[in-house]
Amino acid sequence: MNIKNKTQVTVFEFSGLTDDKLVAPFLFVLFLMVYIVTVLGNIGMMAMVHISPTLHTPMYYLLRYLSMVDLFYSSVVTPKMLSDLLSERKLITFMGCTLQFYFFCALAATEILVLSDMAYDRYVAICHPLHYVSVMTNRKCFSLVILSFFIAFVQSVANTSSLFSLEFCDSNLIDHFYCDIPPLARLSCSETRTCTIVTLFFGSSCCLCSMTILLVSYIFIMNSVLRINSAAGRRKAFSTCSSHLMCATIFYVAIFCSYLHPSSSILKTQEKVSSLFYTVVTPMLNPLIYSLRNQEVKQVILRLLQKSFH
Repeated sequence: MNIKNKTQVTVFEFSGLTDDKLVAPFLFVLFLMVYIVTVLGNIGMMAMVHISPTLHTPMYYLLRYLSMVDLFYSSVVTPKMLSDLLSERKLITFMGCTLQFYFFCALAATEILVLSDMAYDRYVAICHPLHYVSVMTNRKCFSLVILSFFIAFVQSVANTSSLFSLEFCDSNLIDHFYCDIPPLARLSCSETRTCTIVTLFFGSSCCLCSMTILLVSYIFIMNSVLRINSAAGRRKAFSTCSSHLMCATIFYVAIFCSYLHPSSSILKTQEKVSSLFYTVVTPMLNPLIYSLRNQEVKQVILRLLQKSFH
């Protein structure tokens, strides 16, 4: 008769990105550089928006918070992943895993909601330009950001409570490089139906609400842009939201590739790669996209560089 060990796991071990000791140093250097660019890019974006009067607009106010979320969001996963690449055993305590998942889940949801706030901002700017200043006040922007943080951190409490109330009494090996729902649920030796319902409800609610706001906003935006007579006017209107649209698309595609596929051992590598993309790479790309594709940001960067050289 097969009797399960009912001793609750107190320490988890990650399988990590690779077991190859020759590949691990290369990955460490690569992702260390990515993390440094992420930190410098997001801190630089926040500082630039703060010190430049020309960027004191609702769009850049929201962008500053997006950069702050990206900075913390990346820092929840990347430093631990980097240290594990150089470690023989990739261990994390039960409490450490709980905290990592809580902040990862909360900040990922905050990123989704702030992106939807930015979509609403672009909708008001393009579809109702005469009322933009009166609608998108500093108070309203602050309220949108606070609401995003509140919703994200409350839903993370529900997800974390349901996931870590499961029993983990067999293997402690998490087949991933950070604490996430699918690999932890696969480890559980208790019934996971309630956890699945809770995570599906909160995850799908958050994503569907955000995606609805994004899609509806951009339907109205495209309708307004197409009604502009001049080609130059259409290009200018679309350029103001192209950076945001690109950042949102990259983030959502990575999430869908990571979570919306059948559970299979063949797809576990794909799960790691897509997770790596939206946890480590996307927070680096957001400030780069806004820096390279936005004329106002490029002008501010050039002015700051000129001042520093003088």
